[in-house]
Amino acid sequence: MMDTREGLYVHIPFCRQKCLYCDFYSVQYSENLADSYLSVILKELQALNQDFSSIYIGGGTPSILSQVLLDKLLSGLKIFLKPDMEFTIEANPESLDSEKLKLFLDKGVNRISIGVQSFDDKKLNSLGRIHDAKGAMEAIWLSKKSGFKNINIDMIFGAVGEDLKAWQAELEKASGFDVQHISSYSLSYEKSTPLFKMRENRSIMPIEDEAMAEMYRYAMSYLPGMGFNHYEVSNFSKPGFECRHNLNYWDNDSYIGLGPSAVSYIKGVRSENVRDAEEYIDRYEKGVSGITYSENLSGVRMAKETAAVKIRTKQGVDYEWFKIKTGFDFDDILEKGALEELFKDGLLEYKIDKAIRERRGIMLTEKGFLFSDTVSSAFL
Repeated sequence: MMDTREGLYVHIPFCRQKCLYCDFYSVQYSENLADSYLSVILKELQALNQDFSSIYIGGGTPSILSQVLLDKLLSGLKIFLKPDMEFTIEANPESLDSEKLKLFLDKGVNRISIGVQSFDDKKLNSLGRIHDAKGAMEAIWLSKKSGFKNINIDMIFGAVGEDLKAWQAELEKASGFDVQHISSYSLSYEKSTPLFKMRENRSIMPIEDEAMAEMYRYAMSYLPGMGFNHYEVSNFSKPGFECRHNLNYWDNDSYIGLGPSAVSYIKGVRSENVRDAEEYIDRYEKGVSGITYSENLSGVRMAKETAAVKIRTKQGVDYEWFKIKTGFDFDDILEKGALEELFKDGLLEYKIDKAIRERRGIMLTEKGFLFSDTVSSAFL
């Protein structure tokens, strides 16, 4: 089996206000709690002794931290920096300013992911976002002006009342900022969120599935025409600006997650930390593990999960790569008939080596991208 890379993920579980659709673990920002929390994170970082291929600070809202706390966190991560390493931080427009951007760059952060979600004030309000369209645009301009050369913006489509024309205008604006990466997510209604409850009590009416599919199809055709490579189900990048940290996930390589709710995956063992910031701190101070769930995956389970995540990429699953990566032949890990059904439904196609006219792998069709979750589930 091939050598794996390891990514480092640090969760900053603080927000000013939780968005209506968000089911990631986060709590109301408190400077004192954040200070105590970062003290633990920094001690955990000091105990790590491996090299990392990428660092990703996510949330929550990492940019909500004060200048002092951000300096403390980024200084603690500096020991892991290597030349040309991808170092990403997530930020929201309302908590981003020129001083923080300068600090990011000074401390080695070279990729910023801005939670724009929309350039329409009405849509932002319906999602529970606390910035406006002007703030979103200013955050992008400020990031570029500060010197960031690798900028991602997150966009959401399928909000209540949204139509194709409105989404087309959103993408036109997004691509016009000359950013290097756009993540385009369909709005989902997760059970633990206010948006799910609003749908259940019929205070809102979600748009039809076909309208959602039409918006996704448009993104798949429009963004490549604007120079963005559609390299994963929800992700589009200019050539060479694919998110290396996320590619690590889609190759099913190892990663370490620090913080409440963060997941780690090391040598076939997956674990998840407690979903409570105060308990996370308390456990550390008492010398108790922060892990509340752990499983040791079998070889065949790891192989199936590798197929399930890799198929989400534009390149799909290459048979030779899969054999080297997992030790299994691709055909040996699937239930009989499962693959045939996916081909029959038009969700998969073969990758053909034209020189020798042989099948060398499988990949999603355009329809398959619309039903990528169905395909991934079938592999599992």
